[in-house]
Amino acid sequence: MRRAGLALALAALAAGPLLAQQDDPKTATEYTVKAGETLGGIANRTGVPRLLIIEANGLKPPYAIRAGQKLVIPRRRSHTVQDGETGLDLAFDYGVPWSAIAAANGLDPKAPLKTGQKLVIPTIAKAPPGPAPAATTPAPVPSPASTATPAPDPGPAPGAPKTTAEPPAKLAWPVRGEIRRAFVARGGTKAFHDGIDIAAPRGTAARAAAAGTVIYAAQGPQEYGLTVIIHHGGRWTTTYSFLDRITVKDGDKVKAGERVGLVGQTGLATSPQLHFEVRRNRVALDPVKYLPKVPAAD
Repeated sequence: MRRAGLALALAALAAGPLLAQQDDPKTATEYTVKAGETLGGIANRTGVPRLLIIEANGLKPPYAIRAGQKLVIPRRRSHTVQDGETGLDLAFDYGVPWSAIAAANGLDPKAPLKTGQKLVIPTIAKAPPGPAPAATTPAPVPSPASTATPAPDPGPAPGAPKTTAEPPAKLAWPVRGEIRRAFVARGGTKAFHDGIDIAAPRGTAARAAAAGTVIYAAQGPQEYGLTVIIHHGGRWTTTYSFLDRITVKDGDKVKAGERVGLVGQTGLATSPQLHFEVRRNRVALDPVKYLPKVPAAD
């Protein structure tokens, strides 16, 4: 399938977990508490007031923290809209649901962005209230069978999280079943296909291939049907389409293996199946290269 207004995907390796890279505390938007640290010390190290950290993480008096706890570090980020950018493009770049970005800027999530428009990019500690608007779908994507040459990837937006060369986690199969349609890279003589289609009975649980944040959970363009997109950090994403039902909402933080929807036959699906994509920096990659050789049993 394609990426035009709705590009998607994450990644994971087939060789074991990677060590997380430590961000500079002065720029990090997430901080892992070390043994013996206090909120005051973390505020000094990150350069963010203690009160803002308390509010961003919903901490309650006496504001106790523990070693290993991950804290959201709220920072004011801004973005100037480039020509042709959509809300979903920004969600991919920053790992923040478009509904949350729109709310932070007082925008109608259904309205198109304007070139040169300056937006505040919020730091999300938890899911925003209310379900994701179904109408946040960006511009329609071309048919999966298209052979048109796609526009070059614009690369990360200024201020967006860095793209890591390796996926942040090991991916697991989102569902068990036969691959009915394989990945086909763009640029060749064949019609490209940006993911894989996995056959499974209707109603089978489609599960998150790795932990992350839901940045899209709604009706996608016609070709995709009901779709969930998960951001995994480092501009890696995974996409789950053709769903019969979505069981997460925009902004949810999900664990690896958590159900995100039920296999269905929406979009271009001609039988019950799951369309699954893995992307890095918006570019579609072959999911099979990042999955175990044999799908694990449910």
